[in-house]
Amino acid sequence: MKLLVTGATGLIGKNILAIAKERNISVHFLTTRKGKLIDSDGLKGFYWNPESGEIDACCFEGVDSLIHLAGTSISKPWTSKNKKEILESRVNSTRLLRNALDQQNIRMKSIVCASAIGIYPNSLDEVYDENSSLIEENFLQKVTSAWEEESKAMCDHTQHLSMLRIGLVLAKDGGLLSQLILPVKLFLGTAFASGKQWQSWIHIEDLSRLFFTAADQGWEGTYNAVAPNPVSQRNLMKATGKALGRPVILPNIPALFMKMFFGERSILILGSQKVSADLILSKGFVFQFLFLPQALKDVFGKKNDILAKNNGWQ
Repeated sequence: MKLLVTGATGLIGKNILAIAKERNISVHFLTTRKGKLIDSDGLKGFYWNPESGEIDACCFEGVDSLIHLAGTSISKPWTSKNKKEILESRVNSTRLLRNALDQQNIRMKSIVCASAIGIYPNSLDEVYDENSSLIEENFLQKVTSAWEEESKAMCDHTQHLSMLRIGLVLAKDGGLLSQLILPVKLFLGTAFASGKQWQSWIHIEDLSRLFFTAADQGWEGTYNAVAPNPVSQRNLMKATGKALGRPVILPNIPALFMKMFFGERSILILGSQKVSADLILSKGFVFQFLFLPQALKDVFGKKNDILAKNNGWQ
């Protein structure tokens, strides 16, 4: 395998690169920052600018698999400008890849694209699988729906196209989790609204391995990238407090306060999706981290970052 990765400097992308290095897989990656165009130790960077439609076509040379992660963080404030950037960063980057593959007449062995479980409606009762009905009730659903439509359009350029709908990623630094648990670190830990909203989560290492599994085995279609044991937000906070040695005893913060403070973006905290992992389990994927306490202990108990920041891949 020779891999092309977008979004390589993000939370998931960095872990993808670390695993690739461990497996001696050569990687090309696309970056919008020309200062990141390194070429060493099996890793080579290429410039692209999805906003202007610019891409270095040399990034495809010798590559047989693509992992597409690129997209601006949804955690930033949802101003009109940022919402436009969040949507266009996903749609335009995917469209640019498709157009480049078309112009170069390239057909990949595998393409694996990121998506998110935010595409599902909010519910305290439903269990969502890959065939569940979808409706666009909020901005997050609009973004993920548009992202998936653009990703599906790359099917003519690969033997195997798959999309992974990612849940709450458990990682030490970065991502939505770091914002959710900040009050816990400050000894102000609590849940939001009722605390009953479902959190479908996945450990960063399991997620990274899942991308490689989908690429290696030529998965096709849509898959929920979540661990098999979702929890309530209240239990997430309690388990995080235990992992960090912090009490979580304060009363829940009312939903109205969260909506007043965060506005439309409060859906990231108040949203509830109980998502099934049955399909990826049926494909034979084996999780290292099945249960939340075990996963959080690994995330927050590590003395060293798994990326080994001196490994030259950052």
